[in-house]
Amino acid sequence: MEQVSTENLLLAGSTLLVAGVLAGKSSHRVGLPLLLIFLLTGMAFGTDGLGMQFSDIHTAQSIGMVALCVILFSGGMGTKISSIRLVVAPGLVLSTVGVLLTALFTGLFIWWLSGMSWTNIHFPLVVSLLLAATMSSTDSASVFGILGAHKTGLRHHLRPMLELESGSNDPMAYMLTIVLIEAATTDTSLSVGHVVGELLMQFGVGIAGGFLTGRLTVWLASVYRRLGGAASDSEDPAQAVAMTAILIVGCVFFSFAATTALGGNGYLAVYLCGITVGNGRVVGHRGIAKFIDGITWLAQIVVFLMLGLLVNPHEMLSVAAVSLLIGVFMIVVGRPLSVFCSLMPFRSVGRRSKLFVSWVGLRGAVPIIFATYPVVAHVEGASQIFNIVFFVTILSLLVQGTTVMAAARRLGLVERQEVSDDHFGVEIPDELPTSLHTLTLTEAHLANSDLLRDLELPQGSLVIMIRRGGRYIVPNGRRRLQPSDVLLIIRED
Repeated sequence: MEQVSTENLLLAGSTLLVAGVLAGKSSHRVGLPLLLIFLLTGMAFGTDGLGMQFSDIHTAQSIGMVALCVILFSGGMGTKISSIRLVVAPGLVLSTVGVLLTALFTGLFIWWLSGMSWTNIHFPLVVSLLLAATMSSTDSASVFGILGAHKTGLRHHLRPMLELESGSNDPMAYMLTIVLIEAATTDTSLSVGHVVGELLMQFGVGIAGGFLTGRLTVWLASVYRRLGGAASDSEDPAQAVAMTAILIVGCVFFSFAATTALGGNGYLAVYLCGITVGNGRVVGHRGIAKFIDGITWLAQIVVFLMLGLLVNPHEMLSVAAVSLLIGVFMIVVGRPLSVFCSLMPFRSVGRRSKLFVSWVGLRGAVPIIFATYPVVAHVEGASQIFNIVFFVTILSLLVQGTTVMAAARRLGLVERQEVSDDHFGVEIPDELPTSLHTLTLTEAHLANSDLLRDLELPQGSLVIMIRRGGRYIVPNGRRRLQPSDVLLIIRED
């Protein structure tokens, strides 16, 4: 076999990366989710496209594992405890009971399909459940990416509920996948006690490991600052923030590896580590968040391009019909049924909210990565499992990913969201005793006067910028204001 040079690898990788980013730039114009564009770009460069060869399933699994750690940590870091406090219970039920029910309903449907003479899949019950388990969790990268791309708010705390579910439901799907692979490849039968024990071990150690490593990360960041690593007369503040961010990234992978070594779920650990760090007092938090955000986008792009390269589209044609049936069942029956059953005890979650949560059952990189596990374990029919999961993922991103906000508007769940201060591109050092806020003006604010100098603001507040439509205006006391103007305000803490 001819050895591929490092230069050729770099040439192929850089070409693929640049092509994916440029193609992704048109995602809003064509109405497709950005991550689907990367997936399709990888397929276009793959075996059935331009002929780029990549079939190393072990390498794909390892890269996917690393990328998923970064994605989950970033999602956790952006989750504010204050925003999820009211939705912790329904979010966690969805991420556990909901995943289990989705796998059960879909697995039984796949088993029923396997018994039909006209289908080309013939899976036993355990393998049918395994196929369903790999697709049972919503994909955090897809949910965070699609919801984050829209500035519109959602009523009834739906956004934090969906982000909490997608960030915390991978461990359940992972555990079901591993247990079912064990049952499919050995003579051991599924024992309820064994499964429950494994789940308790994975979740218990995962929760403890995530919380402890999160606290350790915050402490190490503060120690680094006290040792002179933070901004001082002899060090560039930007360098200090960058080094702290690198320290945190190292702790992310330590959290995953250490928790996994102790028998816990590493994916749950890194998500909880992210929540702990994101809600902790870390100097340079804003700069670190931007650094992590950039790494997260790189991880998402790389993993979706890689998975696009890994699949052979012509192989999906043989399972296209049955994959379409499975995908439609999951979207129309499996996911809604599991959501309504899971949320039945929560009377505060209305029917329209349940319908929307059912529709945001997005599949993405995570199911495809989990579908590599049966291939590595040499489960009978593993190649069909992988192709079916890939087909269902594309179907989910095409159908659900392009209609998320349309569904929210149709169900009357959209609400106006305040403009973030980041939208102004203005930053202030975390060390200063001040904070940035935004205020969107209404008729009530301007009832007495439309002059800026007459606007009633809290003591210690100063307007430093006005946004009107697409224009930015420098304020002064004689500036006349209009409803829907957005004010950027600096305030003493």
